[in-house]
Amino acid sequence: MSSHTTRFLQTVTGDEEIDVVQLVDCVIIDAVKAGASDIHIEPWESSIAVRVRLSGVLNELVHLPSDLLPKIVGRLKIMANLIGHETILPQEGRANTFEEAGNVVLRISTFPTIRGEKVVARIFDPKGRSFDLDNLGMEEDSLVTFKTLLQKPTGLMLLTGPTGSGKTTAIYAALHHVIERAGPSISVATVEDPVEFNLPLIAQSQCNPARDYTYPVALRSLMRQDPQVIMIGEIRDSETANIAVQAGLTGHLVLSTIHASSTAGVFARLINMGIEPFLLSSAIMGILGVRLVRRNCPVCSEPYFPEPALLAQMPPEVTGFNGFMRGAGCAACNHTGFSGRVTVTEMLTVGEALREAILEKRPTRQLQELAQANGLLTLWQKGLRRVLAGETTLEEVLRVIGLEGF
Repeated sequence: MSSHTTRFLQTVTGDEEIDVVQLVDCVIIDAVKAGASDIHIEPWESSIAVRVRLSGVLNELVHLPSDLLPKIVGRLKIMANLIGHETILPQEGRANTFEEAGNVVLRISTFPTIRGEKVVARIFDPKGRSFDLDNLGMEEDSLVTFKTLLQKPTGLMLLTGPTGSGKTTAIYAALHHVIERAGPSISVATVEDPVEFNLPLIAQSQCNPARDYTYPVALRSLMRQDPQVIMIGEIRDSETANIAVQAGLTGHLVLSTIHASSTAGVFARLINMGIEPFLLSSAIMGILGVRLVRRNCPVCSEPYFPEPALLAQMPPEVTGFNGFMRGAGCAACNHTGFSGRVTVTEMLTVGEALREAILEKRPTRQLQELAQANGLLTLWQKGLRRVLAGETTLEEVLRVIGLEGF
């Protein structure tokens, strides 16, 4: 995997000084060619560990001498126009790359540690990212419901899931779908922190907390801009949550993301932020839970049987199944057994019964049970479908989703 970096280091002989600019370029090229989403450069006890995130999992790329850390961090700071001498405070910036690295954009973040600065670079490839809702790999039932909700003129649509679960891609695809359907006849605006991709026909605004340009400040101003569709990058605080709910009640279609323990747990999270249940029950149309699981490599996928102790925890339809598949590992998948990722979703729509339960402030567990009684298929059930279809492994679904909804 680290071909460019390894070859470069092999050319360095004796006491020859390493060309750090070329070394950093090689690391970036290797990460991009491997299909990584992030590069982690971190000072460990006796070396600099360079790791890349492939399909959601960190893999070691190379270990470098510790004395190179200031030069490597310095080079990345120059690329991102950061303050070179600032080493005790975190910094963030963006950097363009070069043709051999696919001209990707890096979002570079530095973080001070007791061994020196750690750097994480998130890789964005505008050319390689598709925001076509039909090509996200969502299950047909979730996709149809999601599209139906996006046709409504007002209301709040929330997406939830951990970092790196595909929320941003899904919400950008939703905006693309709205624009594709309505064209220039609709006004769409976003408030993000940061803006990750530039979208056509959409007014995108980036928060700048250092200048007191926060989500609430931006949204209050945006409400005077006559938008029909508003996308809020993330609901993080009660003020942002309140504006989002009010906007959804006053003639706007609002899309946003929020972190919660589960799809049904979003209601409790917002109530804890001080939003009244009667407002939530009226404003929220639906909540889409999103996860990404690694897909079995199509080249080396073969039958296998999970551990008996694991199967003993499973429902009957799993314990009696004999068609489990997993990748054995080959050159095509970097010997991981996986190739790319596939979406697993949980589409919760707010009907009359659920509205009444929210008004009564029923606990999350009861809301989840009520939603399932009204046809909700959980993340676990959707993940299990992927396993039974041979698309991924039981262990992978448990790693990403756990026994949630089982």
